[in-house]
Amino acid sequence: MITLKSEREVKGMQKSGAVLAGMHLGLRDIIKPGISSWDIEKFAVRYLAENNAKAEEKGFEGYEYATCVSVNNEVCHGFPRKDLLIKDGDLVKVDTVVSVDGYMSDSCWAYAVGDVSDEVKKLMDVTKKALYLGIDAAVPGNRIGDIGHVMQHYIEDENGYGDVREFVGHGIQPTMHEDPMVPGYGDAGRGLRLKAGMTITIEPMVNTGDWRCDTSAPDGWTVTTMDGSLSCQYEHTLVVTNDGPKILTSQDPEFDAKYLLKPEFDAKILK
Repeated sequence: MITLKSEREVKGMQKSGAVLAGMHLGLRDIIKPGISSWDIEKFAVRYLAENNAKAEEKGFEGYEYATCVSVNNEVCHGFPRKDLLIKDGDLVKVDTVVSVDGYMSDSCWAYAVGDVSDEVKKLMDVTKKALYLGIDAAVPGNRIGDIGHVMQHYIEDENGYGDVREFVGHGIQPTMHEDPMVPGYGDAGRGLRLKAGMTITIEPMVNTGDWRCDTSAPDGWTVTTMDGSLSCQYEHTLVVTNDGPKILTSQDPEFDAKYLLKPEFDAKILK
């Protein structure tokens, strides 16, 4: 069921989104050559506890960790591992869902470790731009397919990368995964019509090679690219409003200025 959120719900999600953004900002100082992906998990657990936030991924369908830490050709759902040491040149993606007082936010961010290649830099740039192209399409009256179409066109037609199909964005609140599903690909003008008050995640996953993924890992979770190519992901939680899409997990108030809710919240933008 799709619910249109109230001012109270959006403000609650904004609070959890700020905590999640703070965690990602803190990871910028943590993620460097020589640490393990388990160190990322430890930092996240500590940070969330200090900010009275709950890691919602932990315990979800048997998943045992607060974060997913996926490196290089790992697309998503990588376990934090004590024996996985982060190296110079790696591309690390950290994804998690948190709640504060029952209000949820979901965000993944990509981190370049040390001196990365031009290939990694371009992949990160393309993925992040795809995210914001999708966000720009999340306006009342548009359809779900408009979000996916603009991202797919940029990722595949303009840059020749693989736009992952197996994993998609989604509605969020009151649970982690709500309707509607929000694919990173699609046909313009097709799908559910967007309405003010919807809260969704947009999360393009982009491969330098083929879009297909290998989901046969023995651990039952870690997803890799089928052809061994690099993969990147960025994700924000946002609310659709009559004043444009508003990001609830922003890490950069200056860059995201036009996507932020005004301090004097006008509930009319949700109706």
